[in-house]
Amino acid sequence: MGKPLIYEILEKPASSSVIGICSLIWFFIQKRNIGYGDVGLSYEAAMEGGQYWRIITSAFSHISVVHLVFNMSALWSLGVVEQLGQIGLGVEYYLHYTLVLVVLSGLLVLGFYHVMIQKFKVEYFRRVTAVGYSCVVFGWMTILATKQPSSKLNIFGVLSLPISFAPFESLIFTSIMVPQASFIGHLSGIIVGYSIAWGLVHGMNNYWAISMFGWIVLVFVLSLKRTGSMDLRFIEIEPVTDPSLPSVGVVASRNGRTLQMDVLPRRGVADIV
Repeated sequence: MGKPLIYEILEKPASSSVIGICSLIWFFIQKRNIGYGDVGLSYEAAMEGGQYWRIITSAFSHISVVHLVFNMSALWSLGVVEQLGQIGLGVEYYLHYTLVLVVLSGLLVLGFYHVMIQKFKVEYFRRVTAVGYSCVVFGWMTILATKQPSSKLNIFGVLSLPISFAPFESLIFTSIMVPQASFIGHLSGIIVGYSIAWGLVHGMNNYWAISMFGWIVLVFVLSLKRTGSMDLRFIEIEPVTDPSLPSVGVVASRNGRTLQMDVLPRRGVADIV
């Protein structure tokens, strides 16, 4: 028989906490009838609308229960990272680089979108909206595949994949089985994962993690205030834009399932991933 669940939770405190947070957010989203456009990450909303807070909300939000279960099942299996302190991983490493994965993978997704829009003139990527913890999951798959290639990745308790092939196996599998899955998002997680595993991104400790978390919170709150996404009366921001220039507005539909960006005189509705 395996260990009681409570013991496994205690052995994977960080992973268990993230799973709990994502599950609670999913429940809140369902209760409030919130849609992709309200919490998801798109180039138009983030880069043109200044809604940088979406880098964070998109990572921890899931609309579909199947999407949530798949990501959380994989994350639970990847929680073994927290138990590998003897090879330089462990709980602190997990917390430090989860923070890095959330931010860098989101920025890399926006970078890919920018190239597709500006270089290749593919306007689809201006409005495509992504949500989910998949970037971070794929990042941890990649790190574990590099650091501990003998490990196994268990999905739903029935599917076991050699971790050394799991990132690209999962990338291909999800692209075939779930056509709406974000290939760019998953690929971004893999790229950031290799950057961490190979030491290209390194040096995280408690000081840098706390500093980074503080800056994330600051940018999150200020961008919420600046874009009018939340009424934060105790924060005042002086306008720095020229009032004579065209304005950017965000209008969410009543059912919460669409996102509309108004850049005068042009109008459009975002596509959904």
